Amino acid sequence: MKNLTTKILFVSLIVIISSLIHAKPTNVCNADTVQNSSQVSWTDRPILNNPLDFQFAVVSDRTGGHRPGVFSNAMHQINLLQPEFVMSVGDLIEGATTNIDILKKEFNEMDSFLNTLKMRFFRVPGNHDIGNRTMLEVYRKRYGSPYYHFIYKDVLFLIISTEDPPVTKISDEQVKYVEKVLQENKNVRWTLVFMHEPMFMKTYDKKNENWLKIEKLLDNRPYNVFAGHYHGYAKFVRNGQKYIRLATTGGASNLSGAKNGAFDHIMWVTMTDKGPLIANVALSGLYDEDLKGEVKLAK
Repeated sequence: MKNLTTKILFVSLIVIISSLIHAKPTNVCNADTVQNSSQVSWTDRPILNNPLDFQFAVVSDRTGGHRPGVFSNAMHQINLLQPEFVMSVGDLIEGATTNIDILKKEFNEMDSFLNTLKMRFFRVPGNHDIGNRTMLEVYRKRYGSPYYHFIYKDVLFLIISTEDPPVTKISDEQVKYVEKVLQENKNVRWTLVFMHEPMFMKTYDKKNENWLKIEKLLDNRPYNVFAGHYHGYAKFVRNGQKYIRLATTGGASNLSGAKNGAFDHIMWVTMTDKGPLIANVALSGLYDEDLKGEVKLAK
């Protein structure tokens, strides 16, 4: 009996020691389940993890007098942010030529920049990318149709070519394509339109007849429009919807500052059920972890 009692005490002691060894620290809390408590070191705001929300970046005009190194470095900066993909509003090469060798060289250079991205890039043609019939043929052979669409997490992305045919026009065929796409995708939660020339501005009143037809087709759904071309940032409201004109990502600019809409940036978009949340990230303030180089600590 004495031996049995001794064994029981010994086993109990082992269990107690084991529980002490494996016990969780009292200051560890489960942030996923604790919603509101005065005994935790965080606020009562939710953790933002809606699986339908997503983030993507938008780059703007690189050309029209590009400044070397800005766009290529922006690719590195975008990789630091890790968006799910990257959109464009056009003008990636200087163009303005019918010399196929020059066009090939410029497109090859641009593709070398884009190939450094770790995520997918969606092209949107600008007047510098498709400035004449020869450029249009080269573009089509390399990249396919200048206008197209895709759907991601129930959001329709509609890419418009404002150089169809070049320069500054939207063809009847493109209007029919857009009408078909919108008809087949009536119930998406949002529609985002990307184009180069902001044909919604008054300066295009004599050239935008077909854009107005597209805009009317969009009228019965929530949507937003993104454009470039002017190298100056501006926000417009039409039909109760946001229209954004981006500044530059390396294109000609006096860089007089964000208040003047003249700065190099990428746009960071978080897509939610209530529409896109937009943040403009100035390239001049986006650094990697090697900002000051490596500091060696004393052993």
